[in-house]
Amino acid sequence: MEAVRASAAWVASRSSHVTVDLQEIEKAVDKIQGNVPKVEWDFEGIHYFDNGPLTVQYLFVLDALNFCFWPDKDLSYDHLASGLKLALEKDKTALDADRLKNYTGPELRQLLNWPRPLPIEEERVRLLHEVGLELERSFGGQAANLVKSAENSAATLIELITRHFPGFRDHSLYKGHQVFLYKRAQIFVADLWGAFKGQNYGEFHDINSITIFADYIVPAVLRELGILKYGSNLSCSIDSNSEIVPGSEEEVEIRACSIYAVEKMRDLISKKFGKQNMALSHHRTLSIYY
Repeated sequence: MEAVRASAAWVASRSSHVTVDLQEIEKAVDKIQGNVPKVEWDFEGIHYFDNGPLTVQYLFVLDALNFCFWPDKDLSYDHLASGLKLALEKDKTALDADRLKNYTGPELRQLLNWPRPLPIEEERVRLLHEVGLELERSFGGQAANLVKSAENSAATLIELITRHFPGFRDHSLYKGHQVFLYKRAQIFVADLWGAFKGQNYGEFHDINSITIFADYIVPAVLRELGILKYGSNLSCSIDSNSEIVPGSEEEVEIRACSIYAVEKMRDLISKKFGKQNMALSHHRTLSIYY
């Protein structure tokens, strides 16, 4: 997504709390020698897959809920993915639009087989309702119809998602400038492409247009590599597990600079090695976007 790349570069050029070390990027690229490992989409065996529309529905719901696990130290993405998978295996209608729009918090917990309230549970329920209502209103209740309407374009699908589903509008305002990050919308595209191996619902002629997904882990890895440098106050906040305010300059800089750094890495790998497809203590922000 060009809007995401441009936003990230704009923030990186004005960042005051986070610095991208270009020399460390070059060192990292030279160290891996262009050998970026390829990972099969479902290598953990935790995802539902039937090679059809129900898989698309599953992935869209999964990515609608794929954010902010860290307040519960026992909860992870794996619990979400496998919980939804098991729910579908027991009941193929569990993720139908008319049911999504009516789930309560306790019912969502039961669906995921989770014993206590989820982090930001009320927002997760609200997003389920949003997904169910809009799928029913605009796409015949099926995420597969949403995907078909994009006509094999990743960029178009992301635009459709963010237009119809406000919960996927991963925007921030930074120094008076609109910044687009689109973590979960882009992950949905990548999940489709990975699950369907670039065919059927996962066929996108512009799959290389998506960027890295600005979450918690990517910045932590880049910091460990010395590619991201944090100012002393931000470093203290992260190392002491203090919460970073959502939408703050610090939070936007962490995420945008991560995207910018990985795009620089990808460009350098392509230039040096001809590779085109490159797809720890972390910051803590209570956010529905990642």
